[in-house]
Amino acid sequence: MSNPNLKTKIPQLEKELRLHQRAKSIWMTGLSCAGKTTLGLGLEKELFHLGYFIQLLDGDDVRSGLNKDLSYSELDRKENIRRIAEVNSLYNNSGIITINCFISPTNVIRQMARAIIGADRFIEVFVKAPLSLCEERDVKGFYKKARQGLIKQFTGIDSPFEEPVNPDLVLETSIFSVDQTLATMIKFVVPHIQYQK
Repeated sequence: MSNPNLKTKIPQLEKELRLHQRAKSIWMTGLSCAGKTTLGLGLEKELFHLGYFIQLLDGDDVRSGLNKDLSYSELDRKENIRRIAEVNSLYNNSGIITINCFISPTNVIRQMARAIIGADRFIEVFVKAPLSLCEERDVKGFYKKARQGLIKQFTGIDSPFEEPVNPDLVLETSIFSVDQTLATMIKFVVPHIQYQK
C-alpha cells in the first residue's frame, strides 16, 4: 500500500542535476577471469576521483548476499540477473551510476537486463578474452574443478557463453594491458555520464 503522504517523487533528472551526472548502468559481460572485476574496480576508482557517484556490483558479492539463495541453473541465473537489473534501476532512478561485473552468459539474459534498466541507461561492455587465457588467470581453480566435473554448469566449460551481438564497447584483455584497457573504457564512458543541461 502506498504512503498517502508521499504525493510526489523527486524526478530522476533533478537528482542527476544535483549530482552533476547522468545515471547509467555500465554492464560488463564476459567469461570468468576475463577481467571484468579488475576493470570494474579500476573504473570505479577513476570515476570517483573525477567526482562521480558510483556503485559497483560484482558477481561474487551479490551471490554471497542478495542472491545467496540461487543456484547456477538456467532459471536461477536468469533470476540472478533480473534482481541485479532491478537494483540497477533503483540506483539509476536515484541518479547513481552503476558498474556491473557479471558473466551474464546469454543474449536473452542481457536483453532482459537492458529492458528492466532501460535501453537509454544501459551501456553493454564485452570484456573479451579467450577461454584458454581465462583458465590461466584462474587463481581460484574454478575452471580446473569444472573440467574435473567437480563444478557443474560452469560457463565456458559445460554451460555456454554467448558473445554479445552488438555491444557498445569491446575490450580485448588478451591484447591490451589493464591500464590500456581501462583508459579506453574511461574515454568511452565519461561522455555518456557527463551532465549536460
